[in-house]
Amino acid sequence: MTAATPAAADGHGDHTADATATADGIPGPEQDPFIWLEEARSPEALAWVEAENERTLAHMQADPRFEELKAEALAIYDSEDRIPYVSFRPDGLYNFWQDKENPKGLLRRTTLESYQTDEPEWEIILDVDALAAAEDKEWVYKGSTCLPPDLRKCMIALSDGGEDATILREFDMTTKSFVEGGFELDQKSQGGIQWVDDDTLLVGRNFDESTTTDSEYPFTTRVWKRGESIDDAEEIFRGEKSDVWAGASLLRDNTGTIHARTAFRGVSFHETQYFVEKDGEWLRLDIPLKASPYGIVDDHLLYSTDVDWEVDGQTFPADSLIAVDLEAWKADPNGATKTLVWAPGERQTKRGGAITGNALFVTMLDNVVGKVLQFNFRDGEWVSEPVDLPDNTTLGIATASDETDQIMFTVTDFLNPTTLYYSDGDAPRVLKTSPSRFDKAGMEVEQHEATSKDGTKIPYFIVKPKGMEMNGDTATLMTGYGGFQIPRLPGYLGTTGKLWLENGGAYVLANLRGGGEFGPGWHQTAIRENKQRTWDDFIAVGEDLVAKGFTSAEHLGIQGGSQGGLLVGTAFTQRPDLFGGAIVQIPLFDMLRYHLIGRGASWIGEYGDPRIPEQRAWIEGYSPYQKIVEGVDYPTPFLWASTADDRTHPAHARKGAARLKQLGQPYFYFEDMTGGHSGGVDNEQRAKLQALQYVYLMQQLMGDAETEGDSQTGG
Repeated sequence: MTAATPAAADGHGDHTADATATADGIPGPEQDPFIWLEEARSPEALAWVEAENERTLAHMQADPRFEELKAEALAIYDSEDRIPYVSFRPDGLYNFWQDKENPKGLLRRTTLESYQTDEPEWEIILDVDALAAAEDKEWVYKGSTCLPPDLRKCMIALSDGGEDATILREFDMTTKSFVEGGFELDQKSQGGIQWVDDDTLLVGRNFDESTTTDSEYPFTTRVWKRGESIDDAEEIFRGEKSDVWAGASLLRDNTGTIHARTAFRGVSFHETQYFVEKDGEWLRLDIPLKASPYGIVDDHLLYSTDVDWEVDGQTFPADSLIAVDLEAWKADPNGATKTLVWAPGERQTKRGGAITGNALFVTMLDNVVGKVLQFNFRDGEWVSEPVDLPDNTTLGIATASDETDQIMFTVTDFLNPTTLYYSDGDAPRVLKTSPSRFDKAGMEVEQHEATSKDGTKIPYFIVKPKGMEMNGDTATLMTGYGGFQIPRLPGYLGTTGKLWLENGGAYVLANLRGGGEFGPGWHQTAIRENKQRTWDDFIAVGEDLVAKGFTSAEHLGIQGGSQGGLLVGTAFTQRPDLFGGAIVQIPLFDMLRYHLIGRGASWIGEYGDPRIPEQRAWIEGYSPYQKIVEGVDYPTPFLWASTADDRTHPAHARKGAARLKQLGQPYFYFEDMTGGHSGGVDNEQRAKLQALQYVYLMQQLMGDAETEGDSQTGG
């Protein structure tokens, strides 16, 4: 089952400290000899990382398939014929583009007329590579926030190496340059800004420890006037340090008109209090903690709710959209009459939405199949109609104009490249189609159900060769997520198709509880004390694949990132006999200390609080780091992380690898020195990460192409 030689014991010496445990009972240094790896950039930790990287790269790159896989992935990432997705702005269509010549990327614009041609003419607005070279920084473009309605004045967000934390600088889209003496926030921070007018910003940033929550997000907002120091800016809203995040905002319609100043306090990841400024005071909105404003459409303010909402003698079901007349709401925010706009049917859930100049568009799932509805308020009632897009696909909204009826939709599935549709109030038409990246001939998609431990039916998709023998010999890669109400949906497999399916593998996507495939209830039934249900669902799909003969434990590999990395960690520690390989990407892994690492405290609403004995018991039952014990033959995992990841933090993956090494268990570890939580800031890095993972999967699950050289990943 393993391709690596067991690693030797750790050689870093004694890293214990005086205390036996923290005051709240969380494991301290004596109980955790690898706590020193939680220092992301300490010399000692980085030396450990460099040694691990050297051994892993030596092993993987010695495989004759590595360079070919990397080249194939890079060709896809750098391809000039991929769809350049855009956003509508008054002065044109904007696109951010990365390729071989521009690895850090170009912010550029074109006209709609030019964009509809096969070779649009692009005007460069910002060259991030040139900026990074001039300032000797590893700048990563993180987007812009602009002043409506003309969107000419913007604050550009830049990250050093891919962290979530950014600096902000004022930029003029007309002159295509940073504004000399303009607004600038040069201290790295979470949070952002909103434009009030030409010379005023609302700023919510981590100004210092006193304005930063335990989850490392801002909880205050200031009004910053041009020409004054940010230190002198007036604070207008303050939450609590115990909040996940908090701040003030502006309620704007699609014309840019400000209707109210609002604020929020994220009291947990999934629960938020909302406020509106009324007569100079902050008035709390009388809405459920799991409901939120959704936008302004046809002179109505819309709300979305994730729980049943009982108000004024009526009950609005979870996942519905509710409207109030905007002027009535401004006069009496809690007393305005509420009206149902839409409620989900069985196995339906809304995903995202966009507001154009004249309508609301909402993407939704109907038994994990995409639909788009258009909503308008006509003759005193809300009406909806489906948008004419292909059936049995995954649908998305790529961009929408605030001023006109222009909107673009994406249409995709596992085997067919993404198609971009365009509408200007008429029937959508094909605008661009991405070329095929792999040969889909001989491949098919099926949907099946597994039965979880408590009897719940868990759907999953499998992409496999047509007529595949059900003898258990097919190398199969299974993935999932199962958290934070985020759905995992069919989408064009691209690099997976080229690097895995074309080489004879099968691919499985599991739709687990904890995700958002079937709405808020699907999520809320598998959080906190019930989080084990997510892990049970994933294991049940793996068992079903083996029982039906799609694959066998020897040929079944699993892969997931972030919450999905925790998913994979729980799976291979709870059922090491069921899997032949496990890719643990940028994971959560030490769940007894997760609230102390990176921004982990923000996720207590999903997992629970290890400082509370009852909740610690939930988490102790599955925390992968503590479940790596002596005497168990685990499948050789491949853990990877990013030094620059300031969200989940590389300590989780590092400590998992160190624990495996301590016990003499074989493993692989790799850490990208830049790239942030998404892994890889340019196409070269992304291609390298893909090649590393697929070489690993081939070695573990296909068992061919033995390589020479050091196969150890520790020692």
